[in-house]
Amino acid sequence: MTTEELRVNVEKALDEIRPFLQSDGGDISLLSIENDNLVKVQLQGACVGCSVNQMTLKSGVEMTIKKYAPQIEQVINVVA
Repeated sequence: MTTEELRVNVEKALDEIRPFLQSDGGDISLLSIENDNLVKVQLQGACVGCSVNQMTLKSGVEMTIKKYAPQIEQVINVVA
């Protein structure tokens, strides 16, 4: 998979997750993909101060991204 294909697949995963985050007043954006196995995202809106955002990141975001791009090993949230 090329870097561009990887980016497209990660964006597809985020598009799948986004409606759930937006329904709670939040959102997510892709910042970067490093070494083709680390995804950096930024939770936005209500997600920033949410007490369960780490759970959302691991069980929701990371799991969905891995479904689209199995070579991704970790997803981290970069705090603004």
